[in-house]
Amino acid sequence: MSIPTRHRDALKGESEGALVVTISPSDRCLLLYRLEDWEQVEKKLTALPTLNAQTRQLKRMLIGHADDCVMDGSGRILVPTPLREFAGIDRKAVLVGQGDKYEIWSEAQWVAQRDSMLSVELDESALPSELESLSF
Repeated sequence: MSIPTRHRDALKGESEGALVVTISPSDRCLLLYRLEDWEQVEKKLTALPTLNAQTRQLKRMLIGHADDCVMDGSGRILVPTPLREFAGIDRKAVLVGQGDKYEIWSEAQWVAQRDSMLSVELDESALPSELESLSF
């Protein structure tokens, strides 16, 4: 997968293009982290108690499917076949920025997800209090 030029510097970070890709526990997409960001997530996940079934499942999904990859000089990464299959990525992929990570979607699934999100009117009363002062 070729990383768009405008995102390459942000993904290089301190680890010079060392990245981690894993599955999303909530959507049929992949999560792409800079190595230093992933290490923080992994540390928090491993600190969670293992006696809780949901915690174990989350660890299995995120840590168990995590795979290292390195962005080459042309800004490309190799996404392992099992992860591409999970996300339904065959030819075209979409990279969606999320601040501390990126989502990688198959183009068709992203278009469907985006259209679904746009068709639902936001319920402002259900927004978390942290978003009350946010303005667009």
